[in-house]
Amino acid sequence: MSAIELRPHSQGKVRDIYDCGDTLLMVASDRVSAYDYILPDEIPYKGEILTRISAFWFNRFADLIPNHMVSMDPTEYPVEYKKYADYLAGRSMLVRKAKTVPIEAIVRGYLTGSGKKTYDQDGTVCGIRLPDGLVEASQIPEAIFTPSTKAELGEHDENISYERCEQIVGASVAAQLRDASLKVYSAAAEYAATRGIIIADTKFEFGYIGEQLTLIDECLTPDSSRFWPSDGYEPGKVQPSYDKQYVRDWLRANWDMTGEPPHIPAQVVEETSARYKEAYRIITGEEFVPAKEQ
Repeated sequence: MSAIELRPHSQGKVRDIYDCGDTLLMVASDRVSAYDYILPDEIPYKGEILTRISAFWFNRFADLIPNHMVSMDPTEYPVEYKKYADYLAGRSMLVRKAKTVPIEAIVRGYLTGSGKKTYDQDGTVCGIRLPDGLVEASQIPEAIFTPSTKAELGEHDENISYERCEQIVGASVAAQLRDASLKVYSAAAEYAATRGIIIADTKFEFGYIGEQLTLIDECLTPDSSRFWPSDGYEPGKVQPSYDKQYVRDWLRANWDMTGEPPHIPAQVVEETSARYKEAYRIITGEEFVPAKEQ
C-alpha cells in the first residue's frame, strides 16, 4: 500500500495522526511546507528520515527525559494498520497519548532568524537582553529558552516572553519546560559537536502523561532545528543548513508568494532529499537506507 485508506483523526501540513485508543499513530508524509503553504511536490524519504531521527534522539535521551514513543514496528501496531506495513515502515511511530502543553519550547544557542531581528531592534530576544556586538550566527554566551505560542494550522506562532509563558501555563510548568528544554538541548549540542554539527536552535514540544512531563512530537530534526556544519562556520553571515532552506530559497527567487505555489524543479527536489539524507547520516552515524529495503 502506498497510503492509508483510513481517515486520520487529525492532519497537519506534513503529518497524519490516527487515534488508536490509549495511543496515537503518527505518520509523517513526504509533503513539504514553506511559507505556510503545502507545496505540490513531495521530497522523497523526508517523512521517514524525520521520524527515524526523532527516534534516534528519543532512544539516546531515554534516561534523561521520558518520551512518548512506544514502537516503530508496524507488526506491533493495532490490527487495522498492519496491512499498510510497507507504507508505514520507517515513517510512522506509535506513541502514548499526552496532555499537550500549549507552548513551543524553543532553545537558541546562536543568534539567527527571528531572534536576530528583535536583537537588531532593541538588543533582546523574547525579552532577554543579550550582550552588545553580536552578529548573524554569533554564539549566544549561554543558551536561552525563548518560548512561543502554538498557533492553529495556518496561523503563525508568536514569540513570547518567559513571563507571558508563566501566565499561560503557570510558573511551575513554565520552569519545568525551561529546565527540560535547556537540559536536552545542551546534551544534544554536545553530541552533535562530535559529529561536526552545530545545533543553532531547536523547538521541543512537551506534554504530560499523568504527572510526568514528557517529550513528544518530533525531536531535533532538520525541520524543528537549525543544523549547521561546523566546518566553515563563520559568524557574520547566514550559515548553510541541513533542511528545506534550499526549497525556501528557490521559492523566494522564483515565486511572488501569490496564488498557488509552483511546482519545484526536479533538481531542487533531489538536492533537498540529499540534504535530509546527509543530516541523517551525520546525526546517526549510519547511511540512510529506506526501511522497505532493509
